[in-house]
Amino acid sequence: MPEPRASLNLSIVIPVLNEEESVEELARRIGETLMPFQLSYEILFVDDGSTDGTLAKISALNQKDFRIKSLSFNRNFGKSYAYSAGFDEAQGEIVLTMDGDLQDAPEEIPKFLDKIKEGYDLVTGWKYKGKGKRALSSRVFNWITGRSMRVKVHDSNCPFKAYRREVVKVLRIYGELYRFIPALAYWRGFRVSEIKVENYPRKSGYSKYGVERFLKGFLDFLTVLFLTRYVKRPLHFFGIFGLFALGGGFVLDLGIAIAGIISGRVGHQALLLLGLFLIVIGVQFIFTGLLGEMVYSVKGWEREYLVARRIG
Repeated sequence: MPEPRASLNLSIVIPVLNEEESVEELARRIGETLMPFQLSYEILFVDDGSTDGTLAKISALNQKDFRIKSLSFNRNFGKSYAYSAGFDEAQGEIVLTMDGDLQDAPEEIPKFLDKIKEGYDLVTGWKYKGKGKRALSSRVFNWITGRSMRVKVHDSNCPFKAYRREVVKVLRIYGELYRFIPALAYWRGFRVSEIKVENYPRKSGYSKYGVERFLKGFLDFLTVLFLTRYVKRPLHFFGIFGLFALGGGFVLDLGIAIAGIISGRVGHQALLLLGLFLIVIGVQFIFTGLLGEMVYSVKGWEREYLVARRIG
């Protein structure tokens, strides 16, 4: 059994995908920023299946500085799994995440560390100026997220974040859930705050996000809404719809039955069938909620990513 590695003050987890032109400058600027501080740290690049020279660049950096490390996936699994792999590997008491395209300025790292020292468990960046001026869709996304999940941050999706170690070790991030990390942490009882950061134009490469992310984001929003508010009481979620359907169908059929007794014949057969349909649907919703109550404590989660190579 291998000996446990010594804990560090800071782990910087950086998912990268085809960022060979950025990683060297990013590592250099991080080192220059942290040089005045008495911190032990590691820079952990998570190579999400790059097809360019990104991994070779990181390997060369590791030969010069043992604090620069990487994990490499055998194919592209997405940002959530890159975060999960990095969180599993991170040894720091504080874990910081940022993008690898130089849109997040390493010079702002001390601001996150100072905010963590105030007693917060998670500090997320708020891209309030610069390239990151948010489009209408982003503003709507953050408004809905904040209102529905009750976490007061302006920019839930900002990759520039700092976490206490306890947070990253309990978060389960998959699919597109990395966009909702503040909400997931908040509903686990952690203290969440934010600081203003600038967001700079990409110096090289191209954006890896397409139009399909908006559809995925909406579906994952429903997932997070359920996980954060109803995972321990699924009957409250399904039961509301079930009771409305069951009650509506019962009232509808009862009215038709009373009218039939009075008139001597049962009319409105379509409405009668609709009432029966609503009753059946209502019962199914309620039983779905009851089944959910029985299995909510089963938290099975399959780790789908595969680390093909480790440097450092």
